[in-house]
Amino acid sequence: MIINAVNRIPGDITLGGLFPIHARGPHGLPCGEIKKEKGIHRMEAMLYALDQINSDPELLPNITLGARILDTCSRDTYALEQSLTFVQALIQKDTSDIRCSNGEPPIIRKPERVIGVIGASASSVSIMVANVLRLFEIPQISYASTAPELSDNNRYDFFSRVVPPDSYQAQAMVDIVKAMGWNYVSTLASEGSYGESGVDSFQQISREAGGLCIAQSLKIPREPKPGEFDKIIKRLMETSNARGVIIFANEDDIKRVLEAAKRANLTGHFLFVGSDSWGAKSSPILDQEDVAEGAVTILPKRASIEGFDQYFTSRSLENNRRNIWFAEFWEDDFRCKLTRPGIKIDSEKKKCTGEERINRDTAYEQEGKVQFVIDAVYAMAHALHSMHLDLCPGAMGVCDKMDPVEGRLLLNYIRSVNFNGSAGTGVLFNENGDAPGRYDIFQYQMSNTTIPGYRVIGQWTNNLRLNMEEMQWSGGDRQIPDSVCSFPCNPGERKKMVKGVPCCWHCELCDGYQYQLDEMNCETCPFNMRPTPNRTSCRSTPIIKLEWHSPWAIIPVFLAILGILATSFVVITFIRFNDTPIVRASGRELSYVLLTGIFLIYLITFLMIAEPGAVVCAFRRLLLGLGMAITYSAMLTKTNRIYRIFEQGKKSVSPPKFISPTSQLAITFILMSVQLLGVFVWFAVIPPHTIIDYEEQRPPNPEMARGVLKCDMSDLSLICCLSYSIVLMVTCTVYAVKSRGVPETFNEAKPIGFTMYTTCIVWLAFVPIFFGTAQSTEKMFIQTTTLTVSMSLSASVSLGMLYIPKVYVIIFHPEQNVQKRKRSFKAVVQAFISLQPYYRVFGAKYC
Repeated sequence: MIINAVNRIPGDITLGGLFPIHARGPHGLPCGEIKKEKGIHRMEAMLYALDQINSDPELLPNITLGARILDTCSRDTYALEQSLTFVQALIQKDTSDIRCSNGEPPIIRKPERVIGVIGASASSVSIMVANVLRLFEIPQISYASTAPELSDNNRYDFFSRVVPPDSYQAQAMVDIVKAMGWNYVSTLASEGSYGESGVDSFQQISREAGGLCIAQSLKIPREPKPGEFDKIIKRLMETSNARGVIIFANEDDIKRVLEAAKRANLTGHFLFVGSDSWGAKSSPILDQEDVAEGAVTILPKRASIEGFDQYFTSRSLENNRRNIWFAEFWEDDFRCKLTRPGIKIDSEKKKCTGEERINRDTAYEQEGKVQFVIDAVYAMAHALHSMHLDLCPGAMGVCDKMDPVEGRLLLNYIRSVNFNGSAGTGVLFNENGDAPGRYDIFQYQMSNTTIPGYRVIGQWTNNLRLNMEEMQWSGGDRQIPDSVCSFPCNPGERKKMVKGVPCCWHCELCDGYQYQLDEMNCETCPFNMRPTPNRTSCRSTPIIKLEWHSPWAIIPVFLAILGILATSFVVITFIRFNDTPIVRASGRELSYVLLTGIFLIYLITFLMIAEPGAVVCAFRRLLLGLGMAITYSAMLTKTNRIYRIFEQGKKSVSPPKFISPTSQLAITFILMSVQLLGVFVWFAVIPPHTIIDYEEQRPPNPEMARGVLKCDMSDLSLICCLSYSIVLMVTCTVYAVKSRGVPETFNEAKPIGFTMYTTCIVWLAFVPIFFGTAQSTEKMFIQTTTLTVSMSLSASVSLGMLYIPKVYVIIFHPEQNVQKRKRSFKAVVQAFISLQPYYRVFGAKYC
């Protein structure tokens, strides 16, 4: 046995190699017996790759690759000691105090520099070596280390590998499950490193991916008791919706699981997804084909390199002296002993002749990782070739810029390689230095096939390519069975997740004005929309307005028409009898103004019911308060005139100022102008426009929802518009009260007083009705009707109290419409003053 040996192959650029030439030694010894396949086969694969590269005129022309190959003895600590030879050239040694016997400084041969390392095999060895090589920025490419932790680019940034990590198989199985639309599966693992780590990876990846839940995770004991597999099947049936079963188990356990499922009469119920331990093997399903039908399995994609077979089987002791361990391999493989000087041959072993031949005198089968060793060497060569093209364009051999080779720069070139490897598949690395996973996907099929067996239905190479049309299930059914916890919700329903089980949910209907935004959420429709009947989207809310044929409009319109006819009749009568005593006595000028206001009050009903528009809204603002302002301005002017006359009479016999018709009209128009000014300011600040109120008619049932088209007049603005008229009304009422004792033969104070009292009662009734319906769905209709009816009643009270009696006399008692004896103003006032004591004692009624 050769220990601590280094196999050196000269070259312009030297690569390191780490191979488990020997097994782990017994206690106290670093190395054990030679490993023919995993050691010698893989090492010879590196030498074969170097020969191919050095003889290739297109790849690294005029540059020879050499090697320094070490034996790791399948032990991480021993491999670490051996790998220190790779970094000797990078360690600066202080030789200043060393002198030869003649006093000259020694000439120390500088060790050859290793620019990259191929290996190691075991993940534990690669982890140990990678921690050292990264300190000296030496790139490393492994051909067999598959531990997931080596994908950590922060800790192992100079580590790459041409084999996929173990996590890729689990990722492939997760992708298969999700491609089939499953989200609720169980896992089943044989107790031990393979099964448990496989299931752990599957669960971790499924959690990270989301959308996949594990119903149960069961473990098969190393030594199962009788009936153990029947219990496992019974437990799997506790979550019968999870028909998919992910199985990481050995062949014997797989077979016994299938047998137990058949005994439970569950043939066709479970849908198995098997790992590479199941693969395309016949032994696990022997005599259980009907239970295994439809099982999907996975197997790494591998290829046997024909050129290596020719190379290796042609190796002999004569032509392979560069491999210092080949003689030991020869002895072990052919079970013979080579003669060495000073060493006696064991009589029990035959002598090696050197004429033995591999694959003729012994069995030979190419080791499974040979392909990956060759690809690792070629990856290093392609990276060096790209670096040489960039740094040494046109140069023959290694130029100064590549002497020495910078490790981090070489790493960047390694991570950028992309070429067809020895098996014809692409060789490349991701950002973590991992090679793409490559797996064949099989399904065991019995129906519609000439020979029952495994059929390739897809591949997985970093992403899944699954031919769904090629899949078939129990009984030849091509519809993929379900393995879900909960079925999809109906349109308009959202998922309410079950706590702790993200793949299970209850379906809840989106209620009210909500629609289904996505499968998890309901969203309220925009204010101007309502949900469709199936609640999957929103639709526009219908727009309504107060129609002429509505019962809410018929009554106000009827009252307004009667009022307009009555007002018109009064106006026509007054014009017809304009010069008669009654008309003159009523104050013709103010009467016409007052009647105009009453007419406008009736007219506003039609504007309040008409379809809102900018013009209609403008006239609403203008006339809503103007009619009342004109009416009560005229009444206030009248009552104020009477009050001032008799108050002045108490002090002087001379009449007060501004009691002429012209003055009265001026005062009336001044009072009216305040209303007009306020309206025009309102026009300037907020131009009249329409709005659609979607809140007014928004009942719990969205089918009844309506948008109301109306003018932009809030309840507050409406009250503000009428507030000035209310002030005039109240002021007029005050003057009417103060003037109630004036002789009725002289004035209209008492009719005006009664008018104002009645009007106040009408408007006091209006306020609670108007504001009390603010929350009603019929708010607009009720408030519009209440407002128009109240205004019509106010106008009717004024018309009835002040003018209907006069018209009655004019029409039916013309004999009373004659001139009476005139009395001077002074006489009237003096008579009134003289009767004041009696008014105070007996009241106006008896005086």
